[in-house]
Amino acid sequence: MRVLFFGTPEFAVPSLEALLSSSHRVIGVVTQPDKPRGRGQHVSASPVKQKAEAAGVPVWQPTKLRDEEFLEHVRAIAPDLGVVAAYGKILPEVLLQIPRLGMINVHASVLPKYRGAAPIQRSIIEGDKQTGVTIMRVVKELDAGAMMLVDSLTIGADETSEELEPRLAALGAGLLMTVIDQLAQGKASEVPQDDSKATYASRIQKVDGRLEWDQTAQAIHDRVRGLHPWPHAYTFHERARYVITRRGRLRRSALRRRRCRKISRRWPDSRRKAHGRGRFWWRRRVICW
Repeated sequence: MRVLFFGTPEFAVPSLEALLSSSHRVIGVVTQPDKPRGRGQHVSASPVKQKAEAAGVPVWQPTKLRDEEFLEHVRAIAPDLGVVAAYGKILPEVLLQIPRLGMINVHASVLPKYRGAAPIQRSIIEGDKQTGVTIMRVVKELDAGAMMLVDSLTIGADETSEELEPRLAALGAGLLMTVIDQLAQGKASEVPQDDSKATYASRIQKVDGRLEWDQTAQAIHDRVRGLHPWPHAYTFHERARYVITRRGRLRRSALRRRRCRKISRRWPDSRRKAHGRGRFWWRRRVICW
């Protein structure tokens, strides 16, 4: 089967690798334009582009998916199927109608829960014990298409978004190949989503990282790990901004080996109340670096 792949970040790479090693043919890859990345903000290619070029697969990076020249090119290569994995933009209906068998998407949640851009981070922030991947039909409405295959896994108690993402990516790649083989054989089945149970996982912003100390200890813990590695949880103390990358108990011996600042006694009452038993881990809070 002739497959046109849409994807951009590291999450999409295992799905592309699975396709490249299969009996199906990847006739092209569509990814986001190169942009500044990392701390140095150097312009670089997306992980998907790097993988596709290494495999000798043609790559297209349209700035607008409705561009007629791009649409004509997609029509000319005549894909049987479009596969989407974290591409980063909503695909217009005119594009969805081109592949003979339509388009399917690798979505990192058990739909209809967490439709949207940040299902991995939101599931951890919400304290979920399980999550998963859904292979679904791409339709005009965001992540609302029929489900073709679903599988789930357990989220570790201390697992971060950075640690969970590759596990979901690998799970999704396996599910994707099962569905594509079923489509090729004409055996694929589709189950409509229950829209009444749908929730939305909005895109993560820096403001999401600010900790509210009147929340429970577990809620703070979940936010810290859900926002790792970006944008990280953070808090303010005496006009200084502290980025929280991990949380946990520190023994006295560990305190002596680190640069730490005791801050609990001088925090405002609205934050000090989170120190009590069952609300946070320490009666005396420290920040170490």
